This record gives sequence, structure tokens and C-alpha cells, in this order.
Amino acid sequence: MANRDIPKTWETFRLWRINATTFNFRVSNKDFVGFSTQGRGVKLVARDDEPGTNGTFNIIRNSDDPLRVRIQASNGLFLQAEAESAVTADYSGNLDQWEDQDPSVFEMHIVKSLQGEYQLTNGYGYDEASKIMMNHWNTYIVEDDFRFMRQNGLNAVRIPVGWWIMYDPMPPQPFVPGSLLALDNAFKWALNNNMKVILDLHAAPGSQNGKHHSGSRDGFIEWGDSKILETVAVIDFLARRYGAHPSLGAIELMNEPLAPGVTLDSLREYYTAGYEAVREYNPTVYVILSNRLGEADSAELLSFAARLKYSVIDVHYYNRYSDYFKGLNGQQNAEYVYKKRSKQLQEITRKKGPLIFVGEWTAALYNDNASMEDYKKFAKAQLDVFGKATFGWAYWSYKCDQNYWSFKWMIENNYMKLG
Repeated sequence: MANRDIPKTWETFRLWRINATTFNFRVSNKDFVGFSTQGRGVKLVARDDEPGTNGTFNIIRNSDDPLRVRIQASNGLFLQAEAESAVTADYSGNLDQWEDQDPSVFEMHIVKSLQGEYQLTNGYGYDEASKIMMNHWNTYIVEDDFRFMRQNGLNAVRIPVGWWIMYDPMPPQPFVPGSLLALDNAFKWALNNNMKVILDLHAAPGSQNGKHHSGSRDGFIEWGDSKILETVAVIDFLARRYGAHPSLGAIELMNEPLAPGVTLDSLREYYTAGYEAVREYNPTVYVILSNRLGEADSAELLSFAARLKYSVIDVHYYNRYSDYFKGLNGQQNAEYVYKKRSKQLQEITRKKGPLIFVGEWTAALYNDNASMEDYKKFAKAQLDVFGKATFGWAYWSYKCDQNYWSFKWMIENNYMKLG
């Protein structure tokens, strides 16, 4: 149908890019759009759980107004909203005109985009993406960075990896080879600088949270029971390759699973199998279990993890992502950390329970116009409180083009000091 001036959330399409102009359209229930020739006309329908042969569409933009588009179906004809009751793929009229009254002219508005490794490699294509990623891996983090970390008080580094690393040097499309060599180098540099590596499966098969950093293609959470075996295989690969390495400090089985999309039962089943996979290669290395984000109890994994030797619970504390923090200055954020975050940490730290790891935090304030003194107070408060975590903490991230998210920049510019 085409009968609403303002679209609802469920009327927003997620685009699967095939090339610069060709896409599949996915709707809110995860079905793909195609067209049906049953009955009268060539009607658009969304009922396939995989893109069908008639579900590929070419988007043609108006050169004078890029928001105005025509959408060509795989039958060679164009979509049109000739009536409110249906959108059909049967327009073959004048393509030189772009008037408002033309039923084949649509306006396309991008309301959200993901900017992860999937989008980069898929967008540039194999040849160009290979050059971009290889240059990144060869230059962005080098051994000098490990020396810097060690000289400035860090003794470990948490390294995020994607599930496709298991298939390197022939990862599935659109990913490109090279991540495994980069990880090998990181282990070598860690050893040279007397540091430990926390291996973090940041992107699980199917995406465990729909975020760009989880390798998601379109923002949907696809991880669940059907993905457990494949995810355990990734952990098995990492544990087999690095389990005996003297610089391995821990393996984190998954980063930031999001509730309710990821259920507690599925997560426990996976964590059990992932833990056992690690133990096949190393009986004492720490195994980290990330708490769920979203609608979840921060203590829900404590009794489960207490039964697993050398287990750690990972929690992430950000004074962001909520309007509550929008109006707080540096001092108020610092007070929140000393009172609220300290209490939260104490509540999940049990005498006979798992160790606790504050695996992500940042000194970046919600209010980016804060003073240097504000940032320093906020950073110090978190160092004071998170320094009491029984497995320590990790700053997100070591190096970033956004200054206050960059540990390196914060140290070099005297916003933060360890020890």
C-alpha cells in the first residue's frame, strides 16, 4: 500500500546492497520484498525469508534531486503507486519526467546507516576494500603502540575480532583477508612488551546486538540457537591457535549480547559450550562472559558463572546513551560514578562469585563542550572506581579520531594519568 504521509517504523525498509545501484529490500518482520504475478497486476509482496529471484531492485536517482528515485524491478519494469491499495511493478511510461503526479516517482530518505566492517568491505568491493583494510591493519596500530601502552601503565589489551577471522585467508564475502595476520602481530607485540591479550569475539555470526560493530548487515539480531555451533567453532579456532601463547590473558566469548533479542537460555547454552571449547586447549586461562545489554538483570549470570572456574563477568559502564546524562557537567558525572557506579559494581562483586571486568568505559562526556577540568574529574572518578573491579578494566578505545574516546590522546594531552 501507499497511503500514509508519514511512515511508521515498520514501514521503513532495510537495504541489502548488491552494488552501487542494486539492492534487496527487507521489511520489519525480516522478510524480503519481491513481486507476485498472481491475480491482477504485478503486485509487490514481502513474504520470503531470503532474497528471491524477483527481489532485486535497481534504484535510479534524479540527477537534479537525488532524493527522487525510480525503482526498477527485475522484470525490467518500474514500481508505481497508481492507487493507494497497492504498489505494482509494471510501469513503463515516460522516464524523462519527474513530476509529483508521476506514480513511478518516489522520495527516498535515509533514516539510519551502519558503518561497520561489513558496510566498508561491501561498499568498496573486494579489490579496493582489500587495499583499504590492509593499509589500516599495517599502519593504524603498530608495535610502538604496545610500547606506549606499557609505558603508560597498561598491562593488557582487549582486542575485538569478528567471526569471519576463522576463515582467513578466505573469509566469506564481503570480508577481505588480513585480520588473522594482524592478530598474530598483536600477540607478538604483546609478548615483546610483557602484556596480555584479551581476545574478544566482538562480532558473532548473525550479529548478537544489531550494531555496526557486531558485523551486522542491516541492524537485525540474527544470533540465536541456530548460530551456537558456528559461534563455538570460532571460539574453538581462537583457543586452538592462541591457547598456549604466553600472552593470552583471557578469551571473551561474546561482546554485548542484547536482550531481549538474545535470550538468557540461549546465552547460557552458548557460554557453557564456549567455555568447554576453551578448556580443551587451556585449563586456566580466564573465560569472560559478557552481561546482556538492554532489558536484563546485571546479576543474571552470577550464579551460572560461579560454577565455572576462572570465569569473569564483563560489564560496560557509559555515562551516555540516556537523556539523564545530557545535562550533567563533569563534576556531576564524577559524583554519579562515585555513588551509582560504585554501588553497581559492589552489587555484582561476590566473595565466591566470578571476577568482574569493566570491559568498556570512556571519559567522553555526553556534553562535548565541557572543560578540560570536567574531563579530568570524570576520568579520575572512573579510574578510582573501576580500578576496584576484581579483573580490572579496559578503556574504549585505545586510539580513535574522537579525542575523548582515545586513551592515547587522553594520556598525551594530560587529561588522564594512571598510577
